[in-house]
Amino acid sequence: MKNKRILFIGDSITEWGRFEDPANIGENYVRIIRDTLAIHEPNQFPEIINRGIGGDRVTDLVARWQEDAIEINPDVLSISVGINEVWRQIDQSDVEQVYPDKFEHLYTHLIEKTQAETDAEIILMEPTVIEEDPQSKGNQILKDYVEIVNKLAEKYQLTLVPTHQVFLDYLNSTKPLPLTIDGVHMSSTGDQLMAKAWLDTINK
Repeated sequence: MKNKRILFIGDSITEWGRFEDPANIGENYVRIIRDTLAIHEPNQFPEIINRGIGGDRVTDLVARWQEDAIEINPDVLSISVGINEVWRQIDQSDVEQVYPDKFEHLYTHLIEKTQAETDAEIILMEPTVIEEDPQSKGNQILKDYVEIVNKLAEKYQLTLVPTHQVFLDYLNSTKPLPLTIDGVHMSSTGDQLMAKAWLDTINK
């Protein structure tokens, strides 16, 4: 029996460092997941593929979905998107925005296309945080996107990684180390937390 093929796709949080990495994985939560699986499941070690691209929103995923998801034909497909939909509303108000209704419509399209054309198990990751303050403007806007990801996971009976919630739980603790380097992109601690949330969810 062939080992599983796990595909991670998303924005810069997923992509971080992969274009400088000969293995095309990068220095991110995907690497931590890969390394953990290599240690704990060496006889069933899956093929890990990273297709994160910095700056991507769900509109960008739609544009490259056939090549970067469907044609790879993964056994497991993990999607992390939603941060740039909010970030662009804050830092680039002059660009065409992806508001919640459009986000839900296009995300639904990706799920349904994947289910129709592959046998992949789909995993949805909640978008993480915008700035390390639960009350920040970005995190308030982000709530609608997190709710949509939760709704789609329930509607299509998909595995949901509660990334946003575990980040909020950490931020509401004594938070001994920062989760990000700039309010969005992960520190090593943030990557560890994302990877732990993913692995804990899968292991359930």
